[in-house]
Amino acid sequence: LIAKVAVSDSTVLIEGESGTGKELAARAIHLNSRRKDRPFVAISCAALTETLLESELFGHERGAFTGAVAQKKGKIEFAQGGTLFLDEIGEMALPLQAKLLRVLQEREFERVGGLKPIKADIRLITATNRNLEGEAKAGNFRQDLFYRLNVVRFSMPSLRERKEDILLLAESFTEKFAGQMNRRLRGISTKAKKLLLNYDFPGNVRELENAMERAVVLGSSEWILPEDLPENMLESVNLQGFDENSPLNYHNAVQAKKKELIQKAFQEAKGSYVEAAKILDVHPNYLHRLIRNLNIKDELES
Repeated sequence: LIAKVAVSDSTVLIEGESGTGKELAARAIHLNSRRKDRPFVAISCAALTETLLESELFGHERGAFTGAVAQKKGKIEFAQGGTLFLDEIGEMALPLQAKLLRVLQEREFERVGGLKPIKADIRLITATNRNLEGEAKAGNFRQDLFYRLNVVRFSMPSLRERKEDILLLAESFTEKFAGQMNRRLRGISTKAKKLLLNYDFPGNVRELENAMERAVVLGSSEWILPEDLPENMLESVNLQGFDENSPLNYHNAVQAKKKELIQKAFQEAKGSYVEAAKILDVHPNYLHRLIRNLNIKDELES
């Protein structure tokens, strides 16, 4: 699909949860397009205030506002002839959406404080983790802009929808980080693989990459072992299906003990999260995370 989309100059909207690789998909489109030798410029609409985002996108003239001591080119200008990637487009304020719509319709823009139109020879790719169509219907996003962005739309699947990719990616990340850290590793142990395949990865590919980097950094054997993986994975995964002689029996016992201690504290605290956290001598936020990872909220509240 990316290969088909790349050959045109059509505007692309990429949907998907955080961490699914939407920017990587945008870069792949750019690198397979006729614009590949021109700039790929990325900007996150969620990372800046409305005023700063406007200046970053369109640039500004000297004296346009307090602090504008010199003329500044915006990302649209830097992307001339290439691709502009707007991540988290759903976070863009409505007034800015109107200005972006003009860029797409007229293929020109003006710097903040400027009067001279500047041609915009760009291909626009946007990404969002929101349901932009639903946001448009609810009035939280301009419908006319949505239709302009929605020329080609596709979704990056979550990792839990692509279980077959988990081990391929995990092995690739392991090899990458082992090379960077000059560590000799034979690979991922069978038990660690099973644990990875049983985890839901709410943070998707980004979470998997971070987990494998941690495992390479902290591991001490020639294999990636379950105990090298983040604790929240061991807390979240149901280990009941692992055989009795598995090294994960230790983690299973730890899980059971954590559940027992939390349940006892809740009984003493009469259902109060704050009081239970005090009894356990942990921060309430940490207790909430433990309860979520151990999946015992319903048991505690029943």
